[in-house]
Amino acid sequence: MKCLSLALALLLAATLSAAVRAPARPNIVFILADDLGYTDIGANNPKTFYETPNIDRLARRGTRFTQGYSACCVCSPTRGSIMTGKYPPRFGITDFIPGMRSGKLLSARNADHLPLAETTIAEALRDGDYATFFAGKWHLGNGEFFPGAQGFPPDLGGTAQFYYPKSDLPLPNPKDDPKTTERIVNEAVKFIDTHKDRPFYAYLPFLAVHTPIGARADLVAKYENKKASFPPEAWGQERERQVRLVQNNAIYAAMLEQLDTGIGRVLATLEKNGLTEKTVVVFMSDNGGLSTSEGHPTSNLPLRAGKGWPYEGGVRVPWIVCAPGVTKPGSTCDAPVISTDYYPTLLELAGLPAKPEQHLDGVSLVALLKGTATSRGRPLYWHYPHYGNQGGAPHGAIRDGDWKLIEWYEDGALELYNVPADIGEKNNLAAQQPEKVRELRAKLVAWRAEVGAIMPTPNPDFDPNAKTAPTGGTKAKKKTKS
Repeated sequence: MKCLSLALALLLAATLSAAVRAPARPNIVFILADDLGYTDIGANNPKTFYETPNIDRLARRGTRFTQGYSACCVCSPTRGSIMTGKYPPRFGITDFIPGMRSGKLLSARNADHLPLAETTIAEALRDGDYATFFAGKWHLGNGEFFPGAQGFPPDLGGTAQFYYPKSDLPLPNPKDDPKTTERIVNEAVKFIDTHKDRPFYAYLPFLAVHTPIGARADLVAKYENKKASFPPEAWGQERERQVRLVQNNAIYAAMLEQLDTGIGRVLATLEKNGLTEKTVVVFMSDNGGLSTSEGHPTSNLPLRAGKGWPYEGGVRVPWIVCAPGVTKPGSTCDAPVISTDYYPTLLELAGLPAKPEQHLDGVSLVALLKGTATSRGRPLYWHYPHYGNQGGAPHGAIRDGDWKLIEWYEDGALELYNVPADIGEKNNLAAQQPEKVRELRAKLVAWRAEVGAIMPTPNPDFDPNAKTAPTGGTKAKKKTKS
């Protein structure tokens, strides 16, 4: 009996010792803006017309990625890449849902939901004993494919692509909160307050700053006054579309301030509950800023074009990670990274095992966050076999080192840019660098085969004389054909 008692005592002591040594799992707050441009935030653009003090403060607390990319130039595919750690062609969503515009080509098939067979990051964290939270824009399927079926609480209520917790909190006045920013924040604050004693994952996909734009009247008036001291309207041309060249839209600015203020409230709630040093906070946008259509509310200069296009303005996005004890405050990282990388990164930060069979295309960025690595050294890919509402046409692209190749599917036209040397992608070097073009295109073709990318097909009903025909690579200058 004495031996048994001693053994039990030793086992209990070892268990308690292990529990003391085991690091506490961090909370995770993932903030996703909608259509926010890379140069819309002060941390990336000190001369911006907009005011984003809370987002900028988050950047000063963590690591700001200067070459962070979305996996697509429109929303749904990027959202799916965050959830799955995979490139969009692997799960079948390559356009916003429903998408499917056609032009000279018929758009490739686009799924209307994220398959339930995918194990999402929310499910992985939930299974790792995290409480999960969702409020805002899903845009990955309705009905049985809503976020409650993908690792978030099953009692979410909503319509179309927008879901919120069932709650007794009063709803803000739609006139003052047209993008439901306050509603999302109110629910997030309540969730954090009631889950402060266990690890949680709060996913906050805001509707702002997507069109239609709207904001509180007092904030709009503030920016109308500010606009007087900024440059007047200026426009350029992106093929057959006008592109905005200045930031001076007062309503857009007001909407962004409401978003930034809401983010500040979330950060303040973490601080109030003593969770700031225990919480990983991620901030990014689902694609670049809208500059070529639907009101042209922002400018992405010096980046070219915007949402719906393969240029940097369409896929380079604000990207900030604050991981206390891991990231160095105020640090920057210039390694090219992409939204598939969040899944394995968050698992590692949470102390949970990787799921390489799931996040096939993502790599953990923890070494970059720690500053113990300088580059991931791998190509990044895009596949958009559709016509966007913003004027872009079906295309594919690869970023490999300093080089970026764009292939337009209508006619096989190719564009090659040295991105660090030509951030505005003004000088197409395809004709001067034929070997680099062949090398990158071979990688792009091989990647499409690997991920099962579906290509667009000829449109037998296409009328080239129709005034509303979408434009693509056929009329662009300085291109070579392959």
